Amino acid sequence: MAKFMPIGEATLFLLVAIVPLALAGGHDYGQALSKSILFFEAQRSGHLPGNQRVNWRGNSGLLDGKASGVDLVGGYYDAGDNVKFGLPMAFTVTMMSWSILEYRSQMASSGELGHAMDAVKWGTDYLIKAHPQPNVLYGEVGDGNTDHYCWQRPEDMTTSRSAYRIDVNNHGSDLAGETAAAMAAASIVFHRSNPAYSRELLTHAHQLFDFADKYRGKYDSSISVAQKYYRSVSGYADELLWAAAWLYKATNEEYYLNYLGENGDALGGTGWAMTEFGWDVKYAGVQTLVAMFLMGGKAGTHSPVFGKYQEKAEMFMCSCMGKGNQNVQKTPGGLIFRQRWNNLQFVTSASFLLTVYSDHLTSARKDLQCSSGSVAPSVLLAFAKSQVDYILGDNPRATSYMVGYGNHFPQQVHHRGSSIVSIKVNPSFVSCRGGYATWYSRKASDPNLLTGAVVGGPDAYDNFADQRDNYEQTEPATYNNAPLLGILARLTGGHAASNQLLPVEVPLHKPIAVQPEPVSTSAAPVEINQKATASWVSNGKTYYRYSAIVTNKSGKTIKNFNLTVSKLYGPLWGLTKTLGGSYGFPKWVRSLPADQSIEFVYVHSAPIADVSVSSYTLA
Repeated sequence: MAKFMPIGEATLFLLVAIVPLALAGGHDYGQALSKSILFFEAQRSGHLPGNQRVNWRGNSGLLDGKASGVDLVGGYYDAGDNVKFGLPMAFTVTMMSWSILEYRSQMASSGELGHAMDAVKWGTDYLIKAHPQPNVLYGEVGDGNTDHYCWQRPEDMTTSRSAYRIDVNNHGSDLAGETAAAMAAASIVFHRSNPAYSRELLTHAHQLFDFADKYRGKYDSSISVAQKYYRSVSGYADELLWAAAWLYKATNEEYYLNYLGENGDALGGTGWAMTEFGWDVKYAGVQTLVAMFLMGGKAGTHSPVFGKYQEKAEMFMCSCMGKGNQNVQKTPGGLIFRQRWNNLQFVTSASFLLTVYSDHLTSARKDLQCSSGSVAPSVLLAFAKSQVDYILGDNPRATSYMVGYGNHFPQQVHHRGSSIVSIKVNPSFVSCRGGYATWYSRKASDPNLLTGAVVGGPDAYDNFADQRDNYEQTEPATYNNAPLLGILARLTGGHAASNQLLPVEVPLHKPIAVQPEPVSTSAAPVEINQKATASWVSNGKTYYRYSAIVTNKSGKTIKNFNLTVSKLYGPLWGLTKTLGGSYGFPKWVRSLPADQSIEFVYVHSAPIADVSVSSYTLA
C-alpha cells in the first residue's frame, strides 16, 4: 500500500564500460519474467483453477458478495493482506494488459504469453462481476482495519467480508475510470483469441466511462474505509483522461479522441508535469499514451493540444533520468526514490513508461528533448534497464528484491499467506490473533516461497531490513509486478520487434578478493573515513560494499571539490566523475558547509580503495 512524500534530485554514475551488444548480459530476464507472472497466482482469491501452479495456496473468499446479493468471488488480494481493493486491482490489470500489448511477441517467444493472459483474465473476470449494473461498481471486499487486526491465511479468514460500492448516489469517478481503462486495455488483449469476451469487456468499459464522467466524485468519499489504505490523492480527473485514452486505443472512436483534445486543459492532462506514475496518479501514463497517438499520426485536429501532452510526458522521462529542470531523487545506488513505503512500485511503473516510450521514439525516428539537450531513445532504455537490474540484485547490498530470484532475496516477506504454513501441509485452523503469536513474530524464513513477488524495497540510502514486521520494505503488491512484466519481456526479447541495442555492463578490471580493514585519512581540512558495511560471496568471490564519509573540517564552506580514487575495481555511487578522471560532488550537491559530510559507496572484491583529495576551494 502506498503513501506520498516530496521528491528531490539525484544522479547515478556507474564506473563500468557500456558496450552495445546484441544480447543483454548479467541477468536471466526470462526467468525473472516467469517468476513475476507466477506471483499473481499466489494473490488469487476465489476457487483456484485446476492449472494453479502455486500449490501451497487453497480456495478462499468463497462467500464474497453474498451478503450484498452479488457474486464477488475471485479477483486478487492487493498485497500482503486479504482485502480486495478495486482501484489498485484495476490498475494492475491495466498495466498487465499494456505490457502484453507492447511486448506480446517477446512474451510468446519466452513461453509466458498464455500465463500473462491468464493473469489478466483472472482480474477482468472479477471486474465484470463487480460491475453488475451500468451505474454500479463494487470497489472493495473486506476492510483494512479488521483485516490488519488479524494475521491469517486467506483460507482461514474470519474477518469482515463486507462489500462496498459506488453508484449514482455515491460517486467514484476515479475508481470507475480506472476500471474502464482496465476493461478497455484488456479488450485489446483478447481481441483475436476471444472476440466475444473482448466485446463484453468493451461494453463494460463504455458503461463505466459514462458512469465516471456523468457522476463525478472521488471514490474514497463514498467508500471511506479505503481512505487509510488507497486514498485518491490526485482526484479523478487523471482517471477520466486515462480511461478515454484507453477507450480510444481500443475502439478508434473519435468521441474519445475529442474528449482528450477538448478536456486536456480542464482535467490537467496538458498542465501537470509529474514525477511519479502509479495506482493513484495517472497523468504521466495518459500523457505517454497521447504522445504515442501524436507520433503515430492519430491526433487529427488536436495536434497542438496533444503536443502539450507530449511535452509533459517528456518532462517526466527527463526528470526520471536526471536530465530535466526538476529531477526525481535517487539513492546513492542510483534507484529512483519516491517514498520509504513500497518505493519499488514507482520504480517499476516509471521504468515501464521509459521502456515503451524509448521504443516508440525509435519507431518515429525521434529523440527525447530534455532541458539538458537531446537524448537518444537507447538512453531511456538503458536507464530503465539499470532500474530493473538494481531490483534483480545489481545494488550496493547485492540483494534481489524479487523473491526467489538470485542467491540473496527477502526471506521474511510481510505476507499472510507465505508466512503461515500451507493449509495443505497443516490444515489446523489459524486464528485471528494466534497467527500473530505463532507466525508473524516468528524469526525465520517464510514456510512458503512467494516466488516472483517484488517487495517494497530499500530506503533512500539503499538500506533494507529483511524483517516481517517491516511492512514498508518487505510487503509486495500486485501493482509492483504488473509494469515489470512488460520491461522484462522487452529485455528478454533483445532485438525482437526493435532495432535498439541493449547496453551491457562490462567490468573495467578483474578484482582480487582480500579481507578489508577500515581506513581513515585526513588531508586538512578534509577527513575521509572508509569502512566495509556488507559482504557476500558470488561465484566463489567475496564482494564488499564500502561506505566512504567525507567531512569538511575547515570551518568554511568547500567548493570545487575533487577527489582522486585509485585501486577501484567496481561501480561507485554518489560522486560525479569529471572529464579528467577525478571525482567531484554529486550533481545535487554544489558545496559542503563546515562540519557537514557527504557519503559515497562502491562495491568490489578488493581492499578499500585509495581515496585522496586532489583540489578544493574555500568560500
